[in-house]
Amino acid sequence: MKPGPTTDLSHDVLRQERHPLDAIFKPRNVAVIGATETQGSVGRTVLWNLISTPFGGTVFPVNPKRPSVLGIKAYSSISALPEAVDLIVVCTPAPSVPAIIEEAVKFGVKGAVVISAGFKEIGEKGAALERQILEIARRGKMRIIGPNCLGVMNPIGGLNASFAGDMARPGNIAFLSQSGALMTAVLDWSLKEQVGFSGFVSIGSMLDVNWGDLIDYYGNDPKTQAILVYMETIGDARAFLSAAREVALTKPIIVIKPGRTDAAAKAAASHTGSLTGGDDVIEAAFRRCGVLRVNNISDLFYMAEVLAKQPRPSGPHLTVLTNAGGPAVLAVDALITSGGELTQISKETFEQLNSFLPPQWSHGNPVDILGDAKADRYARSLELAAKDPNSDGLLVILTPQDMTEPTQTAELLKNYAKIDGKPVLASWMGGPVVHAGEEILNRAGIPTFPYPDTAAKAFCYMYRYTYNLRGLYETPSLSADDDTLQIDKATQIVNSVRKEGRTLLDEYESKQLLAAYGIPTAQTEIARTVDEATLVAAKIGYPVVLKIYSRTITHKTDVGGVKLNLTNADAVAGAFDAIKSSVVEKVGAQHFDGVTVQKMVKLSDAYEIIVGSSIDPQFGPVLLFGTGGQLVEVFKDRSLGLPPLNATLARRMMEQTKIYTALKGVRGRKPVDLAALEQLLVRFSRLVAEQRWIREIDINPLLASPDGLVALDARVLLHEPDTHEEKLPKTAIRPYPAQYALPWKLKDGTPITIRPIRPEDEPLLVKFHAELSEDTVRLRYFHPMKLGTRTAHERLLRVCFIDYDREMALVAEHRDEKTGERRVLAVGRLSKSPGMNDAEFAVLVSDRWQNRGLGTQLLSLLVQVARDEKLSRLSADILPENTEMQRVCRKLGFEVEQDMEDLIVRAAMKL
Repeated sequence: MKPGPTTDLSHDVLRQERHPLDAIFKPRNVAVIGATETQGSVGRTVLWNLISTPFGGTVFPVNPKRPSVLGIKAYSSISALPEAVDLIVVCTPAPSVPAIIEEAVKFGVKGAVVISAGFKEIGEKGAALERQILEIARRGKMRIIGPNCLGVMNPIGGLNASFAGDMARPGNIAFLSQSGALMTAVLDWSLKEQVGFSGFVSIGSMLDVNWGDLIDYYGNDPKTQAILVYMETIGDARAFLSAAREVALTKPIIVIKPGRTDAAAKAAASHTGSLTGGDDVIEAAFRRCGVLRVNNISDLFYMAEVLAKQPRPSGPHLTVLTNAGGPAVLAVDALITSGGELTQISKETFEQLNSFLPPQWSHGNPVDILGDAKADRYARSLELAAKDPNSDGLLVILTPQDMTEPTQTAELLKNYAKIDGKPVLASWMGGPVVHAGEEILNRAGIPTFPYPDTAAKAFCYMYRYTYNLRGLYETPSLSADDDTLQIDKATQIVNSVRKEGRTLLDEYESKQLLAAYGIPTAQTEIARTVDEATLVAAKIGYPVVLKIYSRTITHKTDVGGVKLNLTNADAVAGAFDAIKSSVVEKVGAQHFDGVTVQKMVKLSDAYEIIVGSSIDPQFGPVLLFGTGGQLVEVFKDRSLGLPPLNATLARRMMEQTKIYTALKGVRGRKPVDLAALEQLLVRFSRLVAEQRWIREIDINPLLASPDGLVALDARVLLHEPDTHEEKLPKTAIRPYPAQYALPWKLKDGTPITIRPIRPEDEPLLVKFHAELSEDTVRLRYFHPMKLGTRTAHERLLRVCFIDYDREMALVAEHRDEKTGERRVLAVGRLSKSPGMNDAEFAVLVSDRWQNRGLGTQLLSLLVQVARDEKLSRLSADILPENTEMQRVCRKLGFEVEQDMEDLIVRAAMKL
């Protein structure tokens, strides 16, 4: 047996421990606070539901005024209960809840469902109650769902801790809702349609447990295949985005969120007592984390079924196969208006269809095979259409005409239910005549829809889901070197403005700030007099532009503060006087501090773009990209995104706009360097994420042409000077933790850099794994693992593209001084346990670089990271033969013990 190199450390999968939310969804015992026999009361219904659907535990009614409730012995208080309980369900008035939670915490209760209303939805008095309750719960590590909720159900486990009228059927869908009334309606519908659930949760106003907690919980639940959400407010945006991005890679998260209109948003805020956030920002957030947003409640369940049965399309092109023109036209309208496209049938497919279809067929898409189409014509047409390389999906429409064979057609089409990478949807229109055919298709895994336009919309939703996930799956191109950025200089510029008590950067400062982040700007100099202006102009070279230099004016054109294309000294002098006169006349002499002189930039075929950022009350800094210039508010061609970006996400932002089509090159114009524009957006997003004192910033216009990119003007506004730093808005997605990057030297003096991993590192990780020996792999993963498995894109995606709030991975990188080639020598990782405050660690060192102190250094840094992240415990499992790793752990202060039952060694450290 080979001596243990310093390579491994832990399983990929964390040991299964009882999750904090199990106290709520899988309780061993439950107490109902406010249980009563009063007909129609919440306390009676909750108790009745709990005892009517046994979950395997004991139910204790708590009512100080009654010896028993519904024939069950009652107790005067929580402290009087004969044994410990995991969960309390609180049905008493809001003012009584803090004392109840206080008593429950003392009794060791770890879960609570607060059904009571009368909290923040009624105003500040109710909000104060919530704060008091949360403070008490945190002390006892209690988790709370609610208040103002219907309750929770675990249909698989038999738990019904709600005041709903029925118990949901068991199934594989988790349904989470902020509206209790909507849940009762969905419950009633689901019983009729025989739809089952793995979880049925009314989340209420999210005093404690939020969307992120629940998505995490059901994302790790093997019995849940899809998560459906009715959301009115997002709450903790960072927690939601973090959990959704992690889970969306393996399970669809489908959300319906009202509030697209101002009136609906106001109603939602009134209902929950929370801000709803701008809808455009919500849309951008959903795209960023791979969530599918739908518009109708029925779409929630349609899409859960469709995504469970059929593969996601790789593109937006749909082929429509029909025996009637009218329904197909409706489908096409729905397809196009929902963002899809009709397949351009390939020449080969067209010829094959033309060889056997009647001469009167449509000779295009939709493929109308005519009203007399029998089952065999449908089957052959579908087979050929499915093979068309231009098609991304298929919709088969059948109307029951006299010669139509709905059942026989379905029997033949079921053989095409599994086409690799192409979904097949069906619309069997009609009633009893087509019912048998629908049943055949549904059993085969082909979703059926009563109307073809609904099916076309479902296809578009599927592609939108693919598009959203692709932003998570694609490996971004390598970003430019950070060495070229001057972060300290940028910080100094911002701090110097703050020291002067100003919130507005002047144009010169703004451009210096952009330049520090590698964003190209037009050369700009300040001139306070006419003579200075003419001297600077001569130095820069004609033609030039003069702009008002002021520390108070933000919109220069509004005060006549811009003069273009000045070709000589007289023109410069005249422009200076004209700007000064206009400013003095319109706003006063105190606002004129001189002018800026800059080269008149003339780029051929240039487009004006705007790039900016402002603060959203829920998501923090939000990025903007779109058509710029003076008419930016008129065209309103824009897209929003959340910082930080990488190259792939930057391209996604660009693709959402109309100007993007022009940037790719139209009507003989050369395309703009889109890769350079991506990198500009990446750097701009980093500026926004790192310079947290910036409240608003926009570059307008940013000239983009085949010749290059240049920021002609910029506006930067800071937060008020009296703002406390801890109150500054944070990005909804944690930015790259640059503080954990540092230079280091191996024992032999080889210089390396240890830094957090990036999505762009995937190609380096492929090479890294190719150099590992079989023994090193076994020690790391506890079993042999083929190279192809270790380097599969889907796996390395999750290794490299991480959420730094959830895990931290450090890579040791060496750069060859002669060739510049970069190589990863080792990887260390911390993986936080969901819902807990501990983490497991792992370290993997390439064979060639072992025994040089690298494993020890990486583990030492991981311990420090764990402390900085305020974790309470760090642990790992190690194979018994990996004695060298055990030695390293002991050296760094870990307790290392042999687990004879599992035949592994466990290393643990309390922090």
